[in-house]
Amino acid sequence: MIGLLQRVSSASVDISGQRVAEINQGLLVLVGVEREDSTQKSDRLLERLLGYRVFPDADDRMNLSLRDIQGGLLLVPQFTLAADTHKGTRPGFSSAATQEEGARLFDYLCQQAITLYDKVSTGQFGADMQVSLINDGPVTFWLQV
Repeated sequence: MIGLLQRVSSASVDISGQRVAEINQGLLVLVGVEREDSTQKSDRLLERLLGYRVFPDADDRMNLSLRDIQGGLLLVPQFTLAADTHKGTRPGFSSAATQEEGARLFDYLCQQAITLYDKVSTGQFGADMQVSLINDGPVTFWLQV
């Protein structure tokens, strides 16, 4: 499972012109589900997202986690993160989970996040979403479990 996390000042998701999710300071995480992923990998990714220290402390060092600052967590499904881009000029998606499995694991991740943390917003699996963000730093990390 892949999580492309971005430290943001704010972020939002619109679908068909309607705002469906937004956060202020926190993490926007684009989530890619691969064929070999499982609920255990989803749990591990969530654990890392909530505890990953990417926010500055009083000395301006990245020592604080999302939990420490009580920031928002915006989870957005991103099928294309699982693309194989090693050769050619067109991405391949043989390593991506099926649509059904991707939706199941993304929904599982979201439900676990909502259970464990009180500031969670989500995009919608399979929807044409417009994602807006103000990347703070910029700070962006690729987590793969």
